[in-house]
Amino acid sequence: MVLISIKGILGLGFIMFGLLKFGSEQMVEGFKHYGYTPGFRIFTGCIEIVAAVLLIAGIWNETSAVIGSFLVVATMIGAIFTHMKVKDQLKDMMIPLILLVLGVIVLVLSLISVLD
Repeated sequence: MVLISIKGILGLGFIMFGLLKFGSEQMVEGFKHYGYTPGFRIFTGCIEIVAAVLLIAGIWNETSAVIGSFLVVATMIGAIFTHMKVKDQLKDMMIPLILLVLGVIVLVLSLISVLD
């Protein structure tokens, strides 16, 4: 039940995060600050939406959860390295760190389920 909740929360969150990449002024400015192109911002949003859909589908299909959580983990590692690149403070990295931990939990538990 806890794993289903984490998948759902991550899925809904990443739908929101992904959609924000398409036009939120804060995201536009943030990606400029990080030195990324608008195309990369849109690409990141698409990856986040795909990850979200896979996580939600992963409630019923563990293979989808593995792929979706892998995308979350990869994206959050990239986000953390981006924050480190621009020398942000640790407090600015907390959301990506928390999402990384949740993504790793879903990835490991779902992978165990798939391999059983």
